[in-house]
Amino acid sequence: MAGDDQPSAAAKDASQPSPSTAKDRLAQVSNHVSPNTPKRRRRKGADSDLPADYSDILGQIATLRKMAATPDPNNRGYVRQKQAGKLWVRERVEQLLDPGSFQEVGSVSGTVKWKQLGPVKEEPEEYVPSNNVQGFGKLRGRKIVFTADDFSIRAGHADGALMEKTIYMEKLAIALQIPIVKLVDGSSGGGSVTTIRTNGFSYVPPLPSFTQVVQQLNMGIPNLGAVLGPAIGLGAARVVACHFSVMAADIGSLFNAGPNVVKNATFEEGLSFTDLGGPSMHCTNGTIDNLAPDEAGCFEQMRTVLSYLPDCGTKLPPIIECADPIERASESLRSIVPRARNRMYDPRKIITEVVDSGSFFEIGSLWGTTAIVGLARFGGHPVGIVSLNCEVNAGALDALGSQKVTRMLKFLDVFNIPLVQFVDVPGYAIGTVAERTATMRHGITLATTYYSTTMPIFSVITRRVYGVAGGIMLDCRDPRMRVAWPSGMWGSLPLEGGIEVGHSFELKEIERNEGKEKREARYKELEDEYRRLMNPVRTANAFGIEEIIDPKDTRRVCCEWVAHVYESLLPSRIMERVAGKIKPTFT
Repeated sequence: MAGDDQPSAAAKDASQPSPSTAKDRLAQVSNHVSPNTPKRRRRKGADSDLPADYSDILGQIATLRKMAATPDPNNRGYVRQKQAGKLWVRERVEQLLDPGSFQEVGSVSGTVKWKQLGPVKEEPEEYVPSNNVQGFGKLRGRKIVFTADDFSIRAGHADGALMEKTIYMEKLAIALQIPIVKLVDGSSGGGSVTTIRTNGFSYVPPLPSFTQVVQQLNMGIPNLGAVLGPAIGLGAARVVACHFSVMAADIGSLFNAGPNVVKNATFEEGLSFTDLGGPSMHCTNGTIDNLAPDEAGCFEQMRTVLSYLPDCGTKLPPIIECADPIERASESLRSIVPRARNRMYDPRKIITEVVDSGSFFEIGSLWGTTAIVGLARFGGHPVGIVSLNCEVNAGALDALGSQKVTRMLKFLDVFNIPLVQFVDVPGYAIGTVAERTATMRHGITLATTYYSTTMPIFSVITRRVYGVAGGIMLDCRDPRMRVAWPSGMWGSLPLEGGIEVGHSFELKEIERNEGKEKREARYKELEDEYRRLMNPVRTANAFGIEEIIDPKDTRRVCCEWVAHVYESLLPSRIMERVAGKIKPTFT
């Protein structure tokens, strides 16, 4: 049919959308792209008033730091500090450290009273800093961490301290493997009865920081402590535990508990800090190593000791340039030891003549005086020094002398410092005083320390080597590294007394049968014979002593040995220590 060839009107209308339908679809797409919803207005809150650059927070920190760094002349603690002739804690830090090197850690720790300025705004109104200033600094260019007590705030007691700060610094020294310096004035965070009232309960005393302290000591991380006021309880323990400690003579004291506690416990009344634990007490019994005239002297001694030490036990000690010629001969050493056997001489003159000029630093000069120990350099290389002191008790090692040398050996071992010792030892001290003070007990502790440490040892025999003490000092390394001077004398016993023991029956019989004069004549014959046989050259003939040198060449011989140790032995020793094959202990 004719109608079948033409599309219907309805189909044509469906294939072509109407203008209204297209507009509807366009509007629908537009609404999806950018919905036509009303914008919500942000509600204005308290935070909108705060500066975008956080200057308010930075301002609070600056204010607190300024308050901490500004002493209050009306504060009774500060007044007391100054009346005692002591530096304020931040003055100490400034004097101790290299200029501009102080970086404080925990600079705003303490108790703050805040003044509210708005819903969220506030500012510091009052501030009591924690009574310990701590952080980083430098000593002669060497980076350190340090802790310094502020006695003007609660006398350094725990109720004015934040123990977490001190523990953190102890941990930092281990993690960063750098030295730590401790300026002690007060209890250094120790206990106070007022803490019980504050907490509302008593407590079993904790000692959380000593785990790190022991670890530092054995790792060879230098611990240097100074007593700059009364060091009490925990404060005393912290400084005594150090590798090296020094006390200021004008203001220093140290004790387990103060005079008021002592009065009630032991009924000793009227004691001052100095009476109880001043320099005359603790710098002469070995509790504190050295004495300095004042605070500045303490700081200088700590700088000096640190200059000989590595940052930790897995590093070499620092080597410096040396202007003193290695080949320098010392003719005076030929005559320094008298030919008369009973005459004494100054052993310190031998030390200072042989080591690099001006490099000898003595440790513990006021206690254990039968022995001399310290640090020095040969050709710029740090070494430890041990010598017996013939001017005190004829050089016989007593209990305190043995303790002093024992401590020095452990010190050198943890710091990888070789030992040069000048040996003139008649043996251990004898007599009732020696027996009462347990000389043999401490002498055997010294012996085990000689044999258990591993740092290299070189010995110069200047005169006598007798008995167990002599054998310990010279036979503790295999092979032995030693030389002797022409003045050397050695044996199981000194002739004085030794002849009496060895020929007791013969001499008694002569005296009984022929009289005292004949006995004395026979004694003289025996003495002359033994002295002839004790010629050191005869010992060298039998290779009982490896070499006898001209005393004037001692410096050259020692310098050559020390240089070889630093070049060949210490690097391999440090590798073994890193690998855990060598584990020196100071504690």
